[in-house]
This record gives sequence, structure tokens and C-alpha cells, in this order.
Amino acid sequence: MMFRRGFILLLPRLVGLLVVACCSMSIVYMLACTPKGDNQQLALPRVHSPTVKEGYEAILQEREEQDRNYIISLKKQIAQLKAELQGRTEQLKNMQNQYPDSLDIQLDHSKPEKAQANLLAFLRSQVDKAEVHSGVKLPTEYAAVPFESFTLQKVYQLETGLTRHPEEKPVRKDKRDELIEVIELAVGSLNKPDGVSKAKLRVYTASDFVEGIYRTEKNKGTLYELTFKGDTKHQFKKIVLFRPFGPVMKVKNENVNMADTLINVIVPLAKRASKFRQFMQNFREMGIQQDGRIHLTVVYFGKEQMNEVKSILENTSKSANFKNFTFIQLNEEFSRGKGLDVGARFWKGNNVVLFFCDVDIYFTAEFLNSCRLNTQPGKKVFYPVLFSQYNPSIIYGHHDSIPSLEQQLIIKKETGFWRDFGFGMTCQYRSDFINIGGFDLDIKGWGGEDVHLYRKYLHSNLMVIRTPVRGLFHLWHEKQCLDELTPEQYKMCMQSKAMNEASHGQLGMLVFKQEIETHLHRQKMSSKKT
Repeated sequence: MMFRRGFILLLPRLVGLLVVACCSMSIVYMLACTPKGDNQQLALPRVHSPTVKEGYEAILQEREEQDRNYIISLKKQIAQLKAELQGRTEQLKNMQNQYPDSLDIQLDHSKPEKAQANLLAFLRSQVDKAEVHSGVKLPTEYAAVPFESFTLQKVYQLETGLTRHPEEKPVRKDKRDELIEVIELAVGSLNKPDGVSKAKLRVYTASDFVEGIYRTEKNKGTLYELTFKGDTKHQFKKIVLFRPFGPVMKVKNENVNMADTLINVIVPLAKRASKFRQFMQNFREMGIQQDGRIHLTVVYFGKEQMNEVKSILENTSKSANFKNFTFIQLNEEFSRGKGLDVGARFWKGNNVVLFFCDVDIYFTAEFLNSCRLNTQPGKKVFYPVLFSQYNPSIIYGHHDSIPSLEQQLIIKKETGFWRDFGFGMTCQYRSDFINIGGFDLDIKGWGGEDVHLYRKYLHSNLMVIRTPVRGLFHLWHEKQCLDELTPEQYKMCMQSKAMNEASHGQLGMLVFKQEIETHLHRQKMSSKKT
């Protein structure tokens, strides 16, 4: 509307300027064609000169040529002014067509039904533009918008800044009210399903809420995915909601049955038998005893410590009556990508969820359900951001005061950090892994293969779910960065090593340890004097 009014006001001025320009050019032309005064007349040939006739003809021809060229120049200038005026007019029309007045379309109070329909159509177009029903191709790993996860009590946020905690109660009123509203709407939607008689309805409450994830795309809206307990132990209800910068809209209400969804945990390994024993304790408790729908594939490189690893695996199998495992031995140099790729392709059963794992990872049964709920063949892959543990010797000071492993796994800024630069732990269906082309087997040693696979998924039409999870931990261990690594791999390894040790504050206390001790000594001496 503003463009149309501006154009109407501008048009008379442009026409007036064009008329003034034409008049000015006409006056100049008349002055140029007026005979010059006596003092300025050209020297004419003398009357009795034999060349008088030819001289007059030459002068007249020259003046006629000058006038003709001047007229042609004026016509060109007028044509240019007309073309410029027409171009400005077309530009204004295009801008009006490209940016129609939204008030005319959506807030036409004289036609409320049409206004409501247009508004609803706009909001639904926001859902279509957002990454709700399917993924979009992204240029790099930095273009992905991560989710944040939450429960009834806490929010697990990734972009924490320097003054915020990785896990906190939603104390900010806007965030608390937002999540409460979403949970209440989801509960209301579950208690009013479409096409189900009220006699069969189960009454859902907020206590049935398990966990949720959400993310905001700045130009579209906020997407929420909430999981509730289902009718049986392995059944869940998933509600997908979307806030397109306006009222939350129900996008989907579906039953999710995970009772028969098997997870194949693939672990590449070379040596590290003691770490594998610790891993199997976690696997037995969480994977076998609590979850029960799990398979383990160990891809072992070399022969050193292999018998010890096989013995640990066989002892767990006997004591827990667990037969769902596969042991693959490769006589070659360790390559994480090669091990995961071989383990994934070795599977011959039905389509299965693959969980690419490392031996220094601790997971809970709740995480395994998150792994299932956030993967869907042909649609979604899951890239959880795990919580990485700091060096317990630095955190707790003395070896005697270090608590048990389960007591160490607390999400606080003093105990660890969200490993947002790591992409190695991932869940996806085997069919999606095979279709995407698997790992780059030319990458050897440590690092790089996980980012390469992550980029493949980003460049596809699959939706990548990237969110911090509360049930997946990277256990601290001393990291060795070998000289054989490429410069890029060595840099990544050293970055990971530095990040693993302690928080900024704790490392600062170590750096300034001597200064702190000197200060305490001075205070002690000062108190003795007084």
C-alpha cells in the first residue's frame, strides 16, 4: 500500500520534470539557431568573388548538418528519459506484486471469514516451509539447527554461553510458560483424539510425559516433539506441535510401538581390554537387563588382547544368558570408520537401528528409547550430543575422594560439558546408512570419518535430529595423539584432549595454584602477627 501511494505522489513530479526538460531543450535549440550579431557573423565571401556561390552553399550545408546532429541528440535524451520513467514504473509495480500489503489480505475486517482463512493458510505455509515433515539439504554441518531437550523439571540446553548451566530449571518465565503450555496442549490433544469413542479413552496427565525436544527456526517458528508413556511398557505416544510465530498447531498424533525395535550396538575396538570390561558392565545392566531389545557387534582389529576381550564377551553371555552378539576380527590397522562400516554391513536380518558406539561410552536404558524414537527409516537420523566427563582427579582433587562411576555421572558445569563438536555417536536405520553410502574408508586412524558421514546426511533429504541427551556420557580417559595422524586429525585430537580435562575455572585454579598458595601463606603469616 505504501509503494502504491508513493508512486501516485511521485508520478506528477516526474511528468513535470520531463516537461521542464523538454522546454529547456527547445529554448536552447532556438538560441542555437538564431543568427549571430554583426560582431559575431562569419566572414562571408566578397560579393564579386567568383567563389561566392560555392561559399554560401558550403556554409549553409555545414549549419544544416550541425542542426541535424543537435536535433538527433535531443531526441536521444528524450527517449532515454521516457525509458527511465517506464523502468521506474515497472519497478514499482514489481515491488507491489512481490510485497503485497498483508493487512489487505489477512486483516480485512469487512470479510472476517476470508481473513481467517488467509491467516490459517499462511500459518500452514509456515509449517510447510519449516523442517517438520521432511529434512532439507544443508550446505555444511554448521547449518543444522540443533534441538534442545527437556523434562518436567529441567531443560538441557546446548548453547549455554559463559554464565549459564548446561542443565537448568526453566527459571525464566517466558521459557517456563512456553514449555508448560506445550505440555498442557499435548496432554489435551491426547485426551481428545480424533475418531475414538470417549468410552475407550485413557486419561493422560503431565506425569505421563517422558521427554521432549524443541528447536526454533528464526524465520519460521518452533517445532516441538513430545513423548508420553503408552499403554504398555514398550509403547509410547508421540505428539508433534509447531508454533509458527503464533498459536501452536497440532501437526501429528500417532501411536509409536517400539516393542519389536531392535538396536544393534556396533563397537570398533583394538586392545583396551580393561575399558571393554567396564563397557560390558554398563551394557549388561542397561542393555540386557533393563532394555532387552539389543544386539552387540564387536569389530576387533589385530590379535593383541583379543582373547581377553573374547573371554569378557563370553562370560557376559553365559552369566546373563545373552546370545545376541557378533564378534568380527580384522587383521589390519585400526580404523574406526572401517570397523563401523563392516559391522553395519555384516548384519543380515531385517532393517535394524544401528547405534555407533565407542568403548568409553556410558548409556542408559532411557537413551536407548530416545535412539528408537528419534530414528525413522527414510526420514530421520539421530545425532545426540553427549555429556563428556572431565578428569575426575582434577574435579575431586584426590584419588581417595573420587566417588563411584554412577555418582560421577551428573550433568553440571563442574563435572563436564556438552560435546557439541563430536559426531561419532549416532543412531540410524541400517537402510539409511547403506543408501547414503556408508563411511569413507580412505580415512584411517582417529577422527574425521564421523564428520564426513554427518555431512552426507545433512546433504540428503533426511531430517537430522541433533540434541543434547541426558542418558549418554563420554567417560574420561587419557588421550594419546599419535604422530602418525594427519595435521588435521592431530589438531582435532589435541582439541578434544584439551576440552576433556576440566572447566575454565578448574584449569585456572591449576594455572594459578602457586599464586593462590602464596596468598594463603601471606594471610596465615599476617594472622599470626596480629
